[in-house]
Amino acid sequence: MKTKGLDKKPRDIWSLMKIIIFVVILLSIVWPLSTIVFRSVTNKFGEFTFENFGKFFSHQYYFNVLENTMFVAGWTTVISVVLGVWIAYVLSRYDFKCKRILNMLIILSLMSPPFIGAYSWILLFGRSGWVTTAAYNWFGWTLPTIYGKWGIVSVFICKMFPYVYLFTSSALGSIDSSLEEAAENLGASKWRRMLSVTFPVVSPSILAGAVLVFMSAVSDFGTPMLIGENYKVLATLVYEQYMSEIGTSSNFASAVSMIVIALCAILLLAQKWYLNRKNYNMTCMRPPAPVKLSWGKRIVMLLPVLLVVLIALLPQIVVVVTSFKNCNGPYFVEGWSLNSYQMIFTRMVRAIKNTYSFSLIAIVFMVVIGSITAYITVRKRSFTTGVIDILLMIPYVIPGAVMGLALIIAFNRAPFYWAGTAIIMILCYTIRKIPYTVRSASGFLQQMELSVEEASINLGVSPGKTFFKITLPLMLPGVVSGAILSWIETINELSSSIMLYTGKTITMSVAIYNEVARNSFGTAAAMASILTLSAVIMLIVFNKVSKGRVSIV
Repeated sequence: MKTKGLDKKPRDIWSLMKIIIFVVILLSIVWPLSTIVFRSVTNKFGEFTFENFGKFFSHQYYFNVLENTMFVAGWTTVISVVLGVWIAYVLSRYDFKCKRILNMLIILSLMSPPFIGAYSWILLFGRSGWVTTAAYNWFGWTLPTIYGKWGIVSVFICKMFPYVYLFTSSALGSIDSSLEEAAENLGASKWRRMLSVTFPVVSPSILAGAVLVFMSAVSDFGTPMLIGENYKVLATLVYEQYMSEIGTSSNFASAVSMIVIALCAILLLAQKWYLNRKNYNMTCMRPPAPVKLSWGKRIVMLLPVLLVVLIALLPQIVVVVTSFKNCNGPYFVEGWSLNSYQMIFTRMVRAIKNTYSFSLIAIVFMVVIGSITAYITVRKRSFTTGVIDILLMIPYVIPGAVMGLALIIAFNRAPFYWAGTAIIMILCYTIRKIPYTVRSASGFLQQMELSVEEASINLGVSPGKTFFKITLPLMLPGVVSGAILSWIETINELSSSIMLYTGKTITMSVAIYNEVARNSFGTAAAMASILTLSAVIMLIVFNKVSKGRVSIV
């Protein structure tokens, strides 16, 4: 006689995790975005119609905007991948004493806040910029304009190639050296080993960085708004349609937003299709040792990297320098002082406190949800996990102003009256920036051998304990890399913050935008410099606590 319940299959903890995460996504993403979907197929009277999409596809002007977007995002992605993979390989495979410093500087190049970062490039390379003027006065050179499509691409590359660098560097540092040694023993040259073994194995991480670059280029509106001039992209079109005429064009902007979502969804599906066709598993037990070079080769290898990093850091250097300059409204005058810093610590303390408290709370949710989501989408593949993966990326590709408006509409009614509160700010940051953590962790899991987890489970360890004791420590470099990116992007988030904030929930990015709008460039630069300093302190503390056991990249 069977004892009741003995023949029942034990409950799978990961099935429960799928349900919980799916419910969270439905409430925090699907529900708010349903308002955008509804508006895209209705007119201002609430009547069902496809006239918004018809308007887009029946005018050549909007086709040109779509073409502009693909041009900017495409070239930004291609060049960022080339630069990011090249620098990651050089710094990962060769022994340089300044490697840690370069890692930190590359991460800091991501810290160019919206508007201030673009303003720095105008200050340097604009029609009357410092570099432009000096080149003409000293050498008679007329430099190419920073305005227009190639200006946007140049600024995007300097800000976004670190995404590819971070993910690729983490993967290259964890690749099993026995794979390359086996190829070498079979007579493969160094270049052939790189092209046929090394890069294919780390391609999940390269693709993860490339996807984030493309989506960043599509969804960013700050840089095209400032230096695009008449060169319109989808993000600026959406923003202008929402903000023009006090929102009377929001239905058409919703339709454009749906087109943006469709473009990025196609990219994600293409990425998943490519990864599912191949097997990238390895043990990650014996990473390759850095190769020592002679002084001559070291200089040749390092100088181009230093040049790229310096160019990427120029906006930060300009911001820090101008924060100490005396200002008279929009003009910098003679002399140096701490007046700008005194002003922000006198009247902008609330913005500083909100920025750090909101971002720290949000990052906790990102790490927990992102780690679990990455695991179930890679290890527990199913139709449900595929849907979860795509849905979780949607808030990132939507322009922040659109996501902010969607959250206001969704959470300004019963049972959730969160509009104007810290809760809605933290929720927005979490769902918009979690893709960094998910993509980075997923890239690592794609390379980890499944047999390590299976051995633990076969020895009687529960799946939950195996995840926390075996899998999570192995994927920790990817999780930490993504978490750092998420935190940096969170404290700089502007487009959604400016839609959601009130006087009590104002953040530093909004305060920076307000200062730029008031032509108070000194205080804006001082605030941006504090954000940069915050990133430096965070990276130093992390390195001290980890004692080199875990790399952030």
